[in-house]
Amino acid sequence: MARPVKVRRVCAEPRYTRFVPAGGECKDPVILSTEEYEVMRHVDYQKMTHEECALKMEISRSTVTEIYESARTKIADALINGRELCIEGGNYRVCDGRECSSCRIE
Repeated sequence: MARPVKVRRVCAEPRYTRFVPAGGECKDPVILSTEEYEVMRHVDYQKMTHEECALKMEISRSTVTEIYESARTKIADALINGRELCIEGGNYRVCDGRECSSCRIE
């Protein structure tokens, strides 16, 4: 029997959830989950290590790495193939603000 998937903690819902390439016709959208967005925000934007991100999201470091690789593949697909990128869905809960001092989206 497989282990149940842990609910991932995110600091806030993303402000922007849809990115459309200029010019040409958009193909099927690429769907980036909210936790994939959150991992990208922590690792690439806030320059956290995978370990720091894991602690923040209350998941394992190896799970952060898997989510990060998945997100990068999806973003590359959207950029290279001119596909719309949408951020939606996932298995997460939004931090209530008392859990950490840096729960602000920058």
